[in-house]
Amino acid sequence: MDLTVIAYVVYLLISVALTVWVARTLSHNGRVFLEDVLHGNEKLADAVNHLLVVGFYLVNLGFVALYLNSHDTVENTRGVFEALSTKLGVVLLVLGVMHLGNVYVLNRIRRRGVMEREQVPPVGPQGWVKPSTGV
Repeated sequence: MDLTVIAYVVYLLISVALTVWVARTLSHNGRVFLEDVLHGNEKLADAVNHLLVVGFYLVNLGFVALYLNSHDTVENTRGVFEALSTKLGVVLLVLGVMHLGNVYVLNRIRRRGVMEREQVPPVGPQGWVKPSTGV
């Protein structure tokens, strides 16, 4: 088997495993955050969480597939490690940027929800006060 093919196989195995691990971690830990953002609506939090995970998989696995192509031929073991380190490093950076992007968007949504909750008075008005006539 050609060393380039071996590098491709190892790259795909590690990249897909990393993508699945990050997606599962984000899904598991992000659910609580989404529930808070969505005011305790568990059903909606689960639906949004699932949609975010599907989008995460589509973007990252699509990138992994597109980034698989290499114009260089790997000729020795050192070349395998160099190709893998470059490709996996870029995949890890993309995963990190996607994660930070998700956290940023969710934090903005959460902030907006907190501000809306603060604007609503805890008790509704109970009566009216007549304006004073400046005496």
